[in-house]
Amino acid sequence: MRELGPTLLILARQAIASRLGRSGPTLPAADAAQPALNEPAATFVTLTQHGDLRGCIGSLEAWRPLRKDVQENAVAAAFRDPRFRPLTADELGMTRVEVSLLSVPQAMSFVSEAEALGQLRPDIDGLILTAGTHRSTFLPQVWEQLPEPKDFLAHLKQKAGLPASYWGDDVRLERYGVEKWKEAAP
Repeated sequence: MRELGPTLLILARQAIASRLGRSGPTLPAADAAQPALNEPAATFVTLTQHGDLRGCIGSLEAWRPLRKDVQENAVAAAFRDPRFRPLTADELGMTRVEVSLLSVPQAMSFVSEAEALGQLRPDIDGLILTAGTHRSTFLPQVWEQLPEPKDFLAHLKQKAGLPASYWGDDVRLERYGVEKWKEAAP
């Protein structure tokens, strides 16, 4: 089987370029025919410019073919991330694409926040936090900015719209891993 990473990066960039009315990189026929692209998968597409986040959207559950998931998440990261204005054609050349392929999330078992924190694996775990109707996730890459488990979890709670100090019986945590690929810097 061919390496998926370069194929996923091309699919993401093609989808964004197409939405902007531009041509993107060409995907070799052999790469486009990889069977894995038709299997359900969950991905995140992250866009950066000069090392700064420019958009990040993804799926936590595998519910559509890998090819479609990457393409849709790339377009969403470029044009529908509510934290940023839509990407322009002038920005495309300075935008770096990263694709993360998520493993199936695994529920964590704990009786306290301290126990949950003790189970976290920095630089390895992506984390999904659910508390009532609040939900958020951080990819494992976020450990680069928040290397301490306590800070990582506190910011994840805030991202979900909860106070950083929140802890209750309704807190559920799931962890996942990623395979990730990033374009060379523009």
